[in-house]
Amino acid sequence: MASNNHFTNSRSNLSTNSDAAEAAARNQQHQQPSGVTFARRTSSGRYVNYSRDDLDSELGSVDFTNYTVHIPPTPDNQPMDPSISQKVEEQYVSSSLFTGGFNSVTRAHLMDKVIDSETSHPQMAGAKGSSCAVPGCDVKVMSDERGQDLLPCECDFKICRDCFVDAVKTGGGICPGCKEPYRNTDLTDLAENNNKSVQKQQRPMLPPPPSSSGGGFGSKMERRLSLMKSTKSGLMRSQTGDFDHNRWLFETSGTYGYGNAFWTKDGNLGSEKDGHGMGPQDLMSRPWRPLTRKLQIPAAVISPYRLLIFIRIVVLALFLMWRIKHQNPDAIWLWGMSVVCELWFAFSWLLDQLPKLCPINRATDLNVLKEKFETPTPSNPTGKSDLPGLDMFVSTADPEKEPPLVTSNTILSILAADYPVEKLACYVSDDGGALLTFEAMAEAASFANIWVPFCRKHNIEPRNPDSYFSLKRDPYKNKVKADFVKDRRRVKREYDEYKVRINGLPDSIRRRSDAYHAREEIKAMKEQRQNREDEIVEPVKIPKATWMADGTHWPGTWLNSSPDHSRSDHAGIIQVMLKPPSDEPLHGVSEGFLDLTDVDIRLPLLVYVSREKRPGYDHNKKAGAMNALVRASAIMSNGPFILNLDCDHYIYNSQALREGMCFMMDRGGDRLCYVQFPQRFEGIDPSDRYANHNTVFFDVNMRALDGLMGPVYVGTGCLFRRIALYGFDPPRSKEHSPGFCSCCFRRKQKKSRVAEENRSLRMSGGGGDSDDDEEMSLSLVPKKFGNSTFLIDSIPVAEFQGRPLADHPAVQNGRPPGALTIPRELLDASTVAEAIAVISCWYEDKTEWGSRIGWIYGSVTEDVVTGYRMHNRGWKSVYCVTKRDAFRGTAPINLTDRLHQVLRWATGSVEIFFSRNNAFLASPRMKILQRIAYLNVGIYPFTSIFLIVYCFLPALSLFSGQFIVQTLNVTFLIYLLIISITLCLLALLEIKWSGIELEEWWRNEQFWLIGGTSAHLAAVIQGLLKVVAGIEISFTLTSKSGGDDVDDEFADLYVVKWTSLMIPPITIMMVNLIAIAVGFSRTIYSVIPQWSKLIGGVFFSFWVLAHLYPFAKGLMGRRGKTPTIVYVWSGLVAITISLLWVAVNPPAGSTQIGGSFSFP
Repeated sequence: MASNNHFTNSRSNLSTNSDAAEAAARNQQHQQPSGVTFARRTSSGRYVNYSRDDLDSELGSVDFTNYTVHIPPTPDNQPMDPSISQKVEEQYVSSSLFTGGFNSVTRAHLMDKVIDSETSHPQMAGAKGSSCAVPGCDVKVMSDERGQDLLPCECDFKICRDCFVDAVKTGGGICPGCKEPYRNTDLTDLAENNNKSVQKQQRPMLPPPPSSSGGGFGSKMERRLSLMKSTKSGLMRSQTGDFDHNRWLFETSGTYGYGNAFWTKDGNLGSEKDGHGMGPQDLMSRPWRPLTRKLQIPAAVISPYRLLIFIRIVVLALFLMWRIKHQNPDAIWLWGMSVVCELWFAFSWLLDQLPKLCPINRATDLNVLKEKFETPTPSNPTGKSDLPGLDMFVSTADPEKEPPLVTSNTILSILAADYPVEKLACYVSDDGGALLTFEAMAEAASFANIWVPFCRKHNIEPRNPDSYFSLKRDPYKNKVKADFVKDRRRVKREYDEYKVRINGLPDSIRRRSDAYHAREEIKAMKEQRQNREDEIVEPVKIPKATWMADGTHWPGTWLNSSPDHSRSDHAGIIQVMLKPPSDEPLHGVSEGFLDLTDVDIRLPLLVYVSREKRPGYDHNKKAGAMNALVRASAIMSNGPFILNLDCDHYIYNSQALREGMCFMMDRGGDRLCYVQFPQRFEGIDPSDRYANHNTVFFDVNMRALDGLMGPVYVGTGCLFRRIALYGFDPPRSKEHSPGFCSCCFRRKQKKSRVAEENRSLRMSGGGGDSDDDEEMSLSLVPKKFGNSTFLIDSIPVAEFQGRPLADHPAVQNGRPPGALTIPRELLDASTVAEAIAVISCWYEDKTEWGSRIGWIYGSVTEDVVTGYRMHNRGWKSVYCVTKRDAFRGTAPINLTDRLHQVLRWATGSVEIFFSRNNAFLASPRMKILQRIAYLNVGIYPFTSIFLIVYCFLPALSLFSGQFIVQTLNVTFLIYLLIISITLCLLALLEIKWSGIELEEWWRNEQFWLIGGTSAHLAAVIQGLLKVVAGIEISFTLTSKSGGDDVDDEFADLYVVKWTSLMIPPITIMMVNLIAIAVGFSRTIYSVIPQWSKLIGGVFFSFWVLAHLYPFAKGLMGRRGKTPTIVYVWSGLVAITISLLWVAVNPPAGSTQIGGSFSFP
C-alpha cells in the first residue's frame, strides 16, 4: 500500500529518495486531498468498510498527488491481533470484486456467486461453502486450504470470520452456539488442527521484525527484508547511509530474516564464533555446471557461408560499377530507373545479410536447473523450489474478435504449466471490460480444478485441452498408468460440457440481464403507483444494465453502452479468480472424480484485470494495458520475471518456462533483458501459401541476431526481466566500451560514485556515461514510476530475486541459494486497493510510463520499440528454440487478413524510422551489427517503392522494345549468373544451418514480393502522410464474401475479401501478361526481330509472375468451384487465338512471320 511509514533498516534507496522528494514538495504546496474509500458489499447489501471515507492526502510533488490508504478500526473491522492468521482474510479478499478509479470510491464487492454453475475448488472466488449460523449474517464460514469448514468450537457451530472476531473481541470469547468459551482463538492453530493429515516442515520460528512505529508488522517491504542479527556493523551501511543488504549477504554469516538467503545450521541465530554459521563456501563442494551452452554452427557450413557473402558483396559492387559505366543510350530512362532500383536492392540486401554473419544455436539443461534449485542442499534442506517468481500476462480486448474459448484455453495451459505452483501467477488483461470475458475466465478457473491435476498426473502434452483432444496421433501412447483411459474419457466429457457453457455464455448473460431488467422495471412501476395513486402512470425508463450471476450490476462495459459502462468509459476492475496457493504441496484424495492421491491439486494465482478507462485519456491500446498489468502484478505478486502471451498463443511445451529460466539463472544471466521464443502456428494450410509460418524470420534472422546482442522482441512468447522493463541499465554496464572503434580508441574509465550494491539499479539518461544521471535518477523515482511507494519499494525486491545463484566465484551480482524458499506474502485488502489505484487512468500522467518505462508508446509495433530501448541501454537478449515448440498460436490464412497484418507491421516500421527510435540515433552501447539490424527494421518498407518500379520494368521493356542494357552481352550474363548462383548457394547454406526447408524459403521469397507491392507501399504512403501532413489513413475492407463449407478446416483460405491493397499486385500481373503478348507479337512480325531483348523482358516478367502466383491463386477463390486449370487454359487459348488471328490477318507491310531467328 502506498504509505509514508517505512522500516528504516530495510528501506531501499529508491524509497528513501522518494520520501525525500515527497517531504520537500510537501513544504511547497498543498492541494485538495483525493479520496480513496475502500469497502465491501456483502450479499445482504451492507458495506463493510476497510478504510475511512475521506482520507488526508498531501501533495507528493508539484505534479503528483500523494495518496495514503489506512485501515482504521470501525465497528465492522476491529484491529486483529497478529496471532490471528491472515489466511481467512485472504479468502475474503480473493472472493471480492474490486472496483475503483480516479475520484471514485474503491470498493470490494463480495462475490457469493461468480458464475451460474457451482464452483468447488477452495482457491476459486465464489467457491461454495457453508453460511454463517449467526442470525442476520449470511457470509460464508471460514475454510482451510482444502475448502473444509474451520469450526472453532467443539459444538461445530458455523461462524464466519467477522462474527468470530466479534465474539473474541467483544463477546468475551463465548461461542454463540453452545455459549461456552472458545478453547482456541488462533485461526492458525485451527487450520493446523483441521488439517493434521498434511505434514509440514517449517522454518525455526523467528521473532517479528522491529518497526519504526514500535509495533505491528510494518510495511510489506519490512516483512520481506528485515535484519535479524549481524556481527559486522561496519558493513551495515552503504554510502547513502542505508542498510547494505547485498554486501551483508555476501560478507557476513548472519541470518537474514523474512526473505533470508542463508539459514544457520540447527536453527541457531549464531555467528562465526558459534561455529554454526553457513556461508557461500559450503556451496562449492560440487563441480559447477552451466545451465545453458552455445552450439556453434559447424565450420564446414558457416565458413563457406561467410565467404559467399563476401564474394557476393564484391560481385555486386563490380556489377553496379559496370552498370553505371555502360549506359543504354537507346532507352536512357529505362537504364536510369533500373540502376537506381538495383542500387537500393543491393543496399537493402546488405542491411539484411550483414547481421547474419554470426548465427548460433543454444541448448539448455533442465536436469542442472532441477539440481540447483529444487534439490535438497545445506542452504535448502527440504528441497523446496528456489526458482524465482514468474508472472504470466495474457491480453485480450474484444470477445467478439477473440473468442472467449480460445482465451480460456490459453489460461488453462498456463495454469497447468510445469513450474512451481506457488511461484506462478497469471494475470488476464481484459481491455474491453466485458462480462463475457470475466465469466469465461471464471469457467476456466472452475474447469482447471479437473484439468490441471489430470495433466500433472498423466504428464499431458500439450496442456491446452482443445489442442490435446484434437490430436490426430494415438493419445494412449506411452501412458503407463492403468486408469489413464478412464480418466481421459471423464475429462473429455467434462471438457465438452465446459465448451457448451463457454459458447452459451453470450445468450446466458443476455437472458439474465433481460430478466433482471424486467424485474427492475416492475419494481419501479410498483413504487411509482404507490407514490402516485390518482395520477396517470407513465412508463418507467430504466437503463438496461448488464447483470452478474450474483444479481448485481457489472461495473465494466454493458451490452447496451451507457455512461460509466462503455468500452472507453468504465471503472478499474480486479478480481482474484484463484487465490494464491498454499506454500506446501496439497495432495488430492481418491474420492470423487479422479484418483488424485499423489497429485498436487493446488492452482496458481489467477487474476482478472480491466484497467480504468475514461473519456479524454489516451489509453495507448495494448501497450497501455500491458503497463497496467506490470504495475498491478508488482503490487500483488511482484514476480521478478514476466512472460506475456497473446490470447491465442498457448503453452505447447509445459517445460518451456523452465527452459527460459535456464538462461536468466545462468552465469551472466543478470544482463539479459528478455528471452524470446519463436512463434509457431497451427491451422495453416499445408502449402503455407502466404508464408504464415514465417520460418525464414524466426529460424534464420532471429538465430543470427542471437549471435549479436540478441533477437528483437516480437510481441508474444517473451520472458522479461522486470527491472529491464522498468528502464534500468544492466549490471556492470560501465565495464564495457562497445563503441565502434573501442579497440583502438578506449575511453577513460571514470570511477563511479555510486555504491556497488546499487549498480544493478542504475538508470542513466539516454545511454550516456555520466554518473550524475545515476544519482539524479534515484531522487526522481516518484516522477518516473508514479506515486505508489509500495510499487517503488517492490523494485529492489524484484531485482534481488531475479539474480542468478551465487554458486560460483565467476557469478557476479548473484544471490545466495535458499533466498526464495520462504512463503509468499498473503493478499490483503490494502494490497488489492493499491493495485486498483495503479491501474487507474490518471496514474501515468506526467510519469515516464510508456516513454522510458514499460512498453513504449507511440508506435503500432510497440514490441519492436520496447526491445530496441532495452538493447540501446546495453541489455542483451537470448533466442530460446526448444525441441518441442514452446508456444503455439493462430495466424490469418486469408489473403486479405494476411495483407492487413503485414500492413500493420510495416506501418509500425515506418513510424520507427521517422521517430527518435531510429537506429541512426542509437547509443554507443549498441553493437554496430545490431544497429544495422534495427536500421533494416525501419527501412525495409521503403523497398516497396523501388520494387514496384522494378516489377513494371519488364513490361515497359516489352512495350518499348528496349531493355535495361543495350544488348545481352557476355559480361552482363556472367554477372547475372554469378549473382544468381551466389544467392542460391547462400539460401542453401541458410537452410543447412537453420533447419528450414527449401519450399519455406521459396514461399518467403514469394510473399516478400506480394507484401512489398501491396501492404508495404501502403504503409509508406500512410507513414509519409502522417509525418508530413498529420493525416491518418486506414485501409479497411470494402466488401466481404464468406464461404459456406463449414467442414473444411481451411475454408477461410478461399474466401475472397476485396481490399484496396490488392490493386498494385493485380495491376502488375495484368500489365506483365499483356506486355508478354505484345512483345511476342511485335517480335514475330518485326522485319528485324530483337529476340535478345524479348527474351530478357519475358524472363524478368516470368520472374515477377512466378512470385505473384500465390496472390493469383488467392484471387481465384475456393477450389472446386473454379479449378485453377480453367484459368490456365483460358489464358493459353486466348493467346493462341490472338496469334492465329494475327497470322491470318497480319499487319500491313509484313510479308512473313518471325523473319530470321538469331541470337546476337
